Amino acid sequence: MARRRWFTQQGLTLVELLVATAVGLLVLLAAQVLFASANAAYVAQGQDAEAQQGGRYALDTIGRALRQSAWRDLEQADPGKAFDPAAPAHVAGLDAHSISKGGDGIANPLPSSVNGSDVLAVRFSGAGPAPSGDGTMLSCAGFPAHEHAEGWSIFYVARGGDGTGELRCKYRATGGWGADAIVTGVDSFQVLYGLDTDDPADGVPNRYVNASAIEELDAALVLAGSTAAEREQDLNRKTHWKRVASVQYALLLRGAEARSLGRSRTYDLFGPAYGDRFGTSDAGTRLSEVALAGVGAPRQRRIFMATVALRGGRR
Repeated sequence: MARRRWFTQQGLTLVELLVATAVGLLVLLAAQVLFASANAAYVAQGQDAEAQQGGRYALDTIGRALRQSAWRDLEQADPGKAFDPAAPAHVAGLDAHSISKGGDGIANPLPSSVNGSDVLAVRFSGAGPAPSGDGTMLSCAGFPAHEHAEGWSIFYVARGGDGTGELRCKYRATGGWGADAIVTGVDSFQVLYGLDTDDPADGVPNRYVNASAIEELDAALVLAGSTAAEREQDLNRKTHWKRVASVQYALLLRGAEARSLGRSRTYDLFGPAYGDRFGTSDAGTRLSEVALAGVGAPRQRRIFMATVALRGGRR
């Protein structure tokens, strides 16, 4: 019988070694691309989730402050004080402005703003004995107000240390005024006010206007009084801010970079109909991706909007 001869391979040729190296590099490159894609998707998902959570938190915080403005303590020593017609309105605002952290309320607004963002100020009555109250009436920063004092929750947008817009809560505590960021990544914050123009008022808004429109209506009022203080009290009685029956507010929050979405998008914070009519006159209500992204990559952006009805008639 013929002998079978077995041959064992003693090594690789140069060609085989080059082919194996090339195949290995291709596999490594594919794995690296998959890893980078998975990591980018994970980061984008985390940023979008953060924007979603921040938007919901902002809507809830502002809504809670607005609903709180209608509360009155009828058991205090002088319940009539809670309905004093000469007291200032419990809701006020500014269009396309910002405010300082330590200034008195919104009395001295700053002319600059983040993409035309507005300012919303809410005053509320305290509850419980001084100095800390009973803990039921809290500002947007969690500071209580007692029955002999009023609390403030003021919302505005300013740029943080990294240049990103952040929604801030301004409040008055024992040591004075302060402000803290509550949501970051805010490109715009806009507010409209539902005016009850019926006489007598029925608590139902007839039209929605911005803060500038309300200030124009107040400027046209004929005020009684021989002194500035008397005219100020008469303004408090007649101001259209006390005819605000509801407040509609919207925020535009940024998410992850999204290069595939392009720069042709437009964001109408109160819908296309409002944007077509007032987008050029009411700054910040209609924004384009081109203006927001600048030279950077486009981003995922989301609009959050809510409407809160105010109880209690003229406040």
